[in-house]
Formats: sequence, C-alpha cells, structure tokens
Amino acid sequence: MIREASARDASGLVWFKSSYSDSNNPNDCVEVANTPATIHIRDSKQTDGPRLRVAPGAWTEFLGYAAGH
Repeated sequence: MIREASARDASGLVWFKSSYSDSNNPNDCVEVANTPATIHIRDSKQTDGPRLRVAPGAWTEFLGYAAGH
C-alpha cells in the first residue's frame, strides 16, 4: 500500500488514503492521519463528520488482523 497525502484540515492533521482506493470512485475510502500518540481515522466522504482515534498499537493490531482476512 502506498499512502498519498489527501488533505490538511483545520486541526493541522495531514490525512492519507491508500493508493489502492478504487479509482472509479475515489471518495470511497477511509483516511488516516498519524500523530506520535494517536491514529485518527475518518470517512473520506464526510471529512467533517465523526472521527475515530486509536493508539498506535491498536492500529497496528487492526492492520495485522485486516491483512489476514
């Protein structure tokens, strides 16, 4: 997976989405912004909508789980 910068929001977070996102519908994707202490996750179609924040270790575990399924 290649990360491509998507946008910087008012909070200063830089959001990324995967280069594997569907090119026919580029808005169908989650976006991720990293800070040293927190991983921020949002829906690319609702960038001002709800966001999920998780610890880096939880994100790493999720990615390992998702890659196995």
